[in-house]
Amino acid sequence: MALTWTHKDRGEIRVHENLEELSIDLVDYIAEISEASIKEHGAFCIVLSGGSLISLIGKLIETPYNKIVDWAKWYVFWADERVVAKSHDDSNYKLAKDTLLSKVNVFPRHICSINDTVSAEEAATEYEFAIRQMVRTRTVAASENSDCPKFDLILLGMGSDGHVASLFSNHPALEVKDDWVTFLTNSPKPPPERITFTLPVINSAANVVIVATGESKADAIHLAIDDLPSQESSLSLPARLVQPSNGNLIWFMDKPAGSKLDRFKFSD
Repeated sequence: MALTWTHKDRGEIRVHENLEELSIDLVDYIAEISEASIKEHGAFCIVLSGGSLISLIGKLIETPYNKIVDWAKWYVFWADERVVAKSHDDSNYKLAKDTLLSKVNVFPRHICSINDTVSAEEAATEYEFAIRQMVRTRTVAASENSDCPKFDLILLGMGSDGHVASLFSNHPALEVKDDWVTFLTNSPKPPPERITFTLPVINSAANVVIVATGESKADAIHLAIDDLPSQESSLSLPARLVQPSNGNLIWFMDKPAGSKLDRFKFSD
């Protein structure tokens, strides 16, 4: 059983015994939000990330999810993308397509990926324009309290340095407020050229999930969630800055990732 509690400022925390339990809980959660969103407004607008997160949601192609999820109502986006060809192994699109999207009945026209034939700056501009058009036609909801889209669910992984999407500590992209999508040409992690949602877009979502697994994430999880003195470096940690203004934040982690949380150490 997962150890679950709600932090007064940092959302709901779920610490799982192992990756299998985490994966089942995460996929159950996605199916639940999908169903609720489709009932409420006829579509489910989900934002994916890359990395190990995609393998953790791979159970969506298995029974019962492949039968009970209304794939025709899904609209798929990416919180960040590497500016490489869609056939390249570094592509988040390729990872999601190979693992998930090619195995379920999501309409190709509902998959909103970047233009991989232009520069990072142009790709970011085009991606934002495409999303703005979908907000204008009400395919994607608009936030009630900001000039941002309100995605039903944004799924984020977290790096051992506390980065989410392609938002890194002390990088100018973290400070961008007026654009929905920005670009990097000097990412601290390769490949250097990327596009990413900005913090205001992430924080306008109805539901945001941050997934972290492994002992290497334990320090960043502690800095991102626990109550700390204001001088701590957590203040510029991207994961700490994820705080939906009118939505839910849920953390999914395994025991090694959660091992340095104050509450988890106490309960253990």
